[in-house]
Amino acid sequence: MINPEDIFNINSQAAFEKAALQVFKFQFENNKVYRSFCDLLYKHPSSVKTIQDIPFLPIQFFKSHRILSSKAPIETTFTSSGTTGSQTSKHLVTNLNIYEKSFTRGFQHFYGNLQDYVILGLLPSYLEREGSSLIYMVNHMIKTSKYPESGFYLNNLSELKNTLIKLDVEGKKVLLIGVSFALLDLIESHQFNLKNTIIMETGGMKGRRKELIRAELHNLLKQGFGVTAIHSEYGMTELLSQAYSQGNGIFNCPPWMQILTRDTEDALSIQVTGKTGGINVIDLANINSCAFIATQDLGKVKANGDIEIIGRFDNSDIRGCNLMVL
Repeated sequence: MINPEDIFNINSQAAFEKAALQVFKFQFENNKVYRSFCDLLYKHPSSVKTIQDIPFLPIQFFKSHRILSSKAPIETTFTSSGTTGSQTSKHLVTNLNIYEKSFTRGFQHFYGNLQDYVILGLLPSYLEREGSSLIYMVNHMIKTSKYPESGFYLNNLSELKNTLIKLDVEGKKVLLIGVSFALLDLIESHQFNLKNTIIMETGGMKGRRKELIRAELHNLLKQGFGVTAIHSEYGMTELLSQAYSQGNGIFNCPPWMQILTRDTEDALSIQVTGKTGGINVIDLANINSCAFIATQDLGKVKANGDIEIIGRFDNSDIRGCNLMVL
């Protein structure tokens, strides 16, 4: 069995593939739902030799089943947002320490020491409900920051405006992480010219505004904040790791996370790089739930490893999943 700590020491593709195959074997043996899914596909450790052979569990299973590979007590349950009456995803987490290490080291991998940043959270739609993994992450980041100005801003945009300007003039390293509609609300009330601030959007209009394509949204935000690039975070309730974009909608994963794409016509077939397909995620931090997830997002993996997130499948476009309902 792989030690969870070893996951965060992966430093090569060979090490990643070795760890992924170990985690697959462990989850095949310890996750009843995933084992049943693999049995349906006649996929067993003896026949799985590469990461392309590993079955990816459809993300919808987090709505209908308890996805667990551990017998340890559940420390918390992260839940997705959903419309009234709709079924939400539930990620049962038996070891919050793994989640904290994953998002802390993932951020550090791309941005450096978390303590060196003032963390400003503009996430009203997430703060208004319980069980958000994003709020848990940003709250932990705020506590880790050595700056007293770090914190959440709900409806006090004028205080946030003054704080942003003051910190930027002082030359502090600032991360403003916010949901799209709230960032747009902020720049509509004030125009900025920021030099030391990273603006990171987490996506989502949450029904508050007209949906915009990423390029259009980022252009508006770049103009409003006076910055040259808009950063993005790609995460979800069902994952304990995040991919980051430092501009132009191009994402990269930390060493223990990897994205592949599947054929849109054949959900069980992994594609070569460069083609648009359904996004499959290997997140080894999910060692106690399921590390191999077929999402409902569309994307493309380029030859150099860069990832482009394009959008979501329509429900009518989800193919090949009829045998995936247990």
